[in-house]
Formats: sequence, C-alpha cells, structure tokens
Amino acid sequence: MSKKKGLSAEEKRTRMMEIFFETKDVFQLKDLEKIAPKEKGITAMSVKEVLQSLVDDGMVDCERIGTSNYYWAFPSKALHARTRKLEALNSQLLEGSQKHANLQKSIEKAKIGRQETVKQIK
Repeated sequence: MSKKKGLSAEEKRTRMMEIFFETKDVFQLKDLEKIAPKEKGITAMSVKEVLQSLVDDGMVDCERIGTSNYYWAFPSKALHARTRKLEALNSQLLEGSQKHANLQKSIEKAKIGRQETVKQIK
C-alpha cells in the first residue's frame, strides 16, 4: 500500500537540466518525452511544461529550425550566467559599502557643533 510520491516542480527542473548537462546534446520534444521518464523519472505528460518553464527562465535554449523545435543547454552557459550574476552582485555590494561610508561621514559632519539634548518625561 505504498504510494509513490511525485516530484516537485523544482526537482523536475533540476532533473531535466541534468539530462542536458550529462548528454551535452540537442533534443527535440519527442526525444525528451522518451528519455525523461526512463532516466530521470519525470512523467511524460509534464515534460513539455517543465521544458517550457526552463526556456522561459533562459536556462534552456530553443530554436525553431524548419518545422521542428530544438532544445539545448550546456554547462558552460550556466557557469557563465552564474559568473555574471556574481560580478553584478559584487558591484552592488561595493556600491552599497561606499554609500554607507559616505553616509557615516555626513552623519559625523552633522554631529559637529551640536549637543545631545535630554528629553524629560513628566
């Protein structure tokens, strides 16, 4: 009486990316609908939906050649995307740190010549 638990959407996406990264090949939808259930346990009915979500997020490339759609994703593209994202985040961090330092300096300048007042509560 054991029920087989289905995969979450994120698990399906991860497993679909594994297919592309392990084979480093170009696929048509019908090929993926055959491969995914056998190798990764993704139901054939959800392959198209998962693949479309990956294409929409830019993780998998899709090109229409003639009447066929071809899908591919290579590990190097994912690495470059993560590298660009890391560089962008580092530059944002640097800008934020500089802004913080400038604000601290302006606070110190504003404090010069001022006195702390004590509020009395009645």
